[in-house]
Amino acid sequence: MNRTIHYEISEAHAGLRVEQYLKRRGYSSQNLASIKRMPESILINGIHSYMRQPLAADDRLTVQITESRCSEKIPPVEIPLQIVYEDEDIIVINKPAGMPIHPSLNNYYNTMANALAWYYKEQEKPFIFRCCNRLDRDTSGLTVVAKHLVSAGILSAMTGRREVNREYLAITTGHVMPESGTITAPLARKPGTIIERTVDWERGEPAVTHYRLIASDDRHSLVSLKLETGRTHQIRIHMKYLGYPLIGDYLYHPDMSCIGRQALHSCRLSFPHPITGTAMDFTAPLPNDMQAVLDIPT
Repeated sequence: MNRTIHYEISEAHAGLRVEQYLKRRGYSSQNLASIKRMPESILINGIHSYMRQPLAADDRLTVQITESRCSEKIPPVEIPLQIVYEDEDIIVINKPAGMPIHPSLNNYYNTMANALAWYYKEQEKPFIFRCCNRLDRDTSGLTVVAKHLVSAGILSAMTGRREVNREYLAITTGHVMPESGTITAPLARKPGTIIERTVDWERGEPAVTHYRLIASDDRHSLVSLKLETGRTHQIRIHMKYLGYPLIGDYLYHPDMSCIGRQALHSCRLSFPHPITGTAMDFTAPLPNDMQAVLDIPT
């Protein structure tokens, strides 16, 4: 994916070298190393320049990102996508339940990555898959994909600084009590399995989930959850640890009487735009299968 980015240099940044300025804009050392290898990648006032060139007030710095290769192990497949937002740097998708994010041994042609590869192939654009907040196959909702190496690097760094805010909706068993709180319980791989995780106070990595009850009919609760950390299966394990597992969760609470997958939906995603810094805020309504559970008469 090719991208040309322009920066107008202010008095406050005058005297910085190009590489120093770009690092302040969030470019990683790896980003800068890759850009150096690209032809005519740095221009100052339209003139080819180098990373060590100092900048002056009112200069126009241009970064030209050129990526021609594609993700070789992601075959393009024509699969519908619900695109919520797209610009030159990011694409936000409302992923349906049952769609894996990227290919694996038993899911090589039915993933969101396959669908995106097709989407860009149709536009005759190269495609490298860089998903910034991965969802489990059966979790529906919002996810953001970076369209080039710089937006990917900046979004990754923002995730590490907890600047990417994620809110989920879940349907659990019972009436959640207390009705709001914070679950702080470390998570680790469950012994004897490569898939399941468990609360492990000795070996686990820190994991923090904030939750709030939205509605309950005593059989089920609709809960809003916000993550401070992004551990594998974090919400599913934390709610089970609290005593209110998600319905339809084949790993941790295999009650499929109301729904055929874990009742978990990424309903809101917000972050500063990786290139412009503009506040971005996206929402996705509760999918039909979860709404149907809430509509069941008590």
